[in-house]
Amino acid sequence: MPMIDVYATAGTFPDKHQLAADLASAVMTIEQVPDIPMFRQNTAAFIHDLPVGSLSNVDGDDNYVRIQVQLTNIAANAAGDPVVASRTWVLLTEAPDGGWGLGGHASTNEELVAAARAQIAELSRKPEE
Repeated sequence: MPMIDVYATAGTFPDKHQLAADLASAVMTIEQVPDIPMFRQNTAAFIHDLPVGSLSNVDGDDNYVRIQVQLTNIAANAAGDPVVASRTWVLLTEAPDGGWGLGGHASTNEELVAAARAQIAELSRKPEE
C-alpha cells in the first residue's frame, strides 16, 4: 500500500502525528487510489526522529529532511520553516508488481485493483448510516 517515510533530526516537526496524517492523505491523492477503507487504513506515513548528530552532508550540515519530492512543502510547513524545502533530499522508490500487500499477502497490482473494486461495489450497496 502507499507509504512514505520522513527522516529528520529530532525536534524538526513539532506535531509529528499531524504531519504523518497530512502526508498519508497527500500520498493517497498523488497515487490516485479510491477513498475507501482498504486504502485509508493501509496508506501511512512514518516520521523518523534521528538523534542530533546522526545526519550530515559532506560539509557537516545536519539540518536536512529526507522525503519524497511531492511532499516537500507539507514537511516545510509542518516544521514552520520554509527553508526546510531547500534542505530536503529526494528519494524516489516504487514497489514492483507484487510488492504491495494486505493482511500478510503480497498482491499483484491486478489483485489490488480487483479488491478495491469489490470494496467499492460493497460500499455502494450499503445504505448510508
